[in-house]
Amino acid sequence: MTAAAAYNTYTQNNIEVESPQKLIEMLYEGIIRFSSMAKKAIEHGDIEKRVYWTNRAVAVFVELINSLDKERGGEVSLYLEGLYNQQIKFLNQSNVENSTEYLDIVIRVTKELLEAWREVTADELA
Repeated sequence: MTAAAAYNTYTQNNIEVESPQKLIEMLYEGIIRFSSMAKKAIEHGDIEKRVYWTNRAVAVFVELINSLDKERGGEVSLYLEGLYNQQIKFLNQSNVENSTEYLDIVIRVTKELLEAWREVTADELA
């Protein structure tokens, strides 16, 4: 599934998104938000919410993996797939250990991905 296919899925579900590029940005923002909520849940000892928010973040990474175009993306797609899978492992480890340490890593990496994505898409639009 490409970013365009993911975009079509979201627009069919009546979620307004400006473009496929904006959708990827929103997915990264979602991971950051969900991981932050999981971190708060750990800090408050709320196991149910920790699991819920962690699973939401994992689901977004799965969506990102499914949207990679490996034919056109080449090595970048393979790199991102590995990076996304590593973040899923960190999220699961955080859940198992009830630890914010791995969530901090996921949040930091995703913020860096978001910044890079914004730079790339800004260059494309310019």
